[in-house]
Amino acid sequence: MENVTFKIDGRDCIAEKGQNLIEAAKQNGIFIPTLCLFKHLNPIGSCRVCTVKSNGRSMAGCTLTVDENMDFEVNTPELLDTRKAILEMMFVEGNHFCPSCEKSGDCQMQNLGYETGISHTRFPHLFVDRRVDARPERIVINQNRCIKCKRCIEDIKTVDGYKVFNLTNRGNDTVVSVDYEQEAKLSESEAAYAMHICPTGSILVKGKSFSKPFGDRQFDFINAGKNVSLTDFKKNKITNFNRKIRLATTSLAGCFGCHMSLLDIDLGILDLLEVIEINKSPLTDIKQFSKRCDIGLIEGGCCNTDNIEVLREFRKNCDILVSVGECAIWGGLPAIRNTIPLEECLRESYLDSMTSEEGETIIPNHEDIPKILNKVYSNHEVVKIDYHIPGCPPNANHIWNVVKNLLFEGEHAIEFPEFKYD
Repeated sequence: MENVTFKIDGRDCIAEKGQNLIEAAKQNGIFIPTLCLFKHLNPIGSCRVCTVKSNGRSMAGCTLTVDENMDFEVNTPELLDTRKAILEMMFVEGNHFCPSCEKSGDCQMQNLGYETGISHTRFPHLFVDRRVDARPERIVINQNRCIKCKRCIEDIKTVDGYKVFNLTNRGNDTVVSVDYEQEAKLSESEAAYAMHICPTGSILVKGKSFSKPFGDRQFDFINAGKNVSLTDFKKNKITNFNRKIRLATTSLAGCFGCHMSLLDIDLGILDLLEVIEINKSPLTDIKQFSKRCDIGLIEGGCCNTDNIEVLREFRKNCDILVSVGECAIWGGLPAIRNTIPLEECLRESYLDSMTSEEGETIIPNHEDIPKILNKVYSNHEVVKIDYHIPGCPPNANHIWNVVKNLLFEGEHAIEFPEFKYD
């Protein structure tokens, strides 16, 4: 085959003429992410995560081939941000609850989120109620996680050549559906392959899950030598060292796991106490602000009126406010109820549920009980949040590095395996 010379971001590259750009770039040490392209499958450009520029025009990189003197833009700031935005939209458009997903740690879309450094999304989560189809013989299809990459449609066929998956409906109602008759013909290994080829946790084999512990999963240490820079933590530096830095913390609609992780700093917290004093916090049992604080750490989102009041109080009394953990950043596991109408949720919880007290199936309603909101809100939907620390819960070293970054000048980064939010 004839070799050709082309450019990627001004760098001379060599590859076979007509070779797919993704593979040609990889051979020249340049990584272009993609979710829909897979080994022997024909490129379809459905996910757009591989967006590049060819002759100034934005295109799906997997649909391009290289030729003599071609010039591609791949890793410009604009394109990196575009790809990050596309991934963010995928996360908010579907209900991707990573901490509860069987494929967490083995999910290609999740790993690209780590690769691009997503700590929060710039778009609101939609929380659309989608179908989980358990009717097939061997597999379960979770439409909440499907990104319509078409891998399963292209590659999963029966031994007599019939497709098992197909697109049905149109526009926003398009879903990947299953031909139940053909799916029943799949062998156990073929069903497992369908689960493997899916870049998210949309296709699962009944009775099987990913049993590997944290640290042994596919993407836990794939970039073990890489650090994630915390250079974003620069816009609101604290420079007043005439006194100890004042810190406040609280927990809203969450499980208190982020506070437990904070305590996992262990002896490091003694070093921290040399330069900070903890004001209002469950850690000190101080109920009210006695002084204005420099930093406020907020765990949990807002599910009732009391959460809103506490969050606004923290915003008023803290110079810098930090959302800690998935619940605070976008709602987390409590936000699973966001896909269900509030009336239905209350009815299931209080009216249709079992109780040991006869006749006590009522929905509580008293002036002393905070009113439940129509959905669980992320903190930045209620007040201005300065920084986000992702995790469920965040690693103790991650929290510690962020706090140090806010307290002191200088660059700080965390190891890639610690930048996990599942």
